[in-house]
Amino acid sequence: MSWEERDGGLHAEFEFGDFSEAFAFMTRVALLAEQAGHHPDWSNSWNTVRISLTSHDEGNTVTERDRELAVAIDQLLG
Repeated sequence: MSWEERDGGLHAEFEFGDFSEAFAFMTRVALLAEQAGHHPDWSNSWNTVRISLTSHDEGNTVTERDRELAVAIDQLLG
């Protein structure tokens, strides 16, 4: 997956076959994020999930924690 760094965050968009696949992905990301103590901003519309990662406690900037979560999210997809 290609993450784009802009507007003080890392941003990516993921497309799936249907809503169920997109929601299942969001569930897996939620578990990863909770383990990392990091919580993404995201949205879902049918088969598309948009995720923005930024460290709010570091002044809304991209930190190593954001980059690590982005890698972990990509690994969910193989």
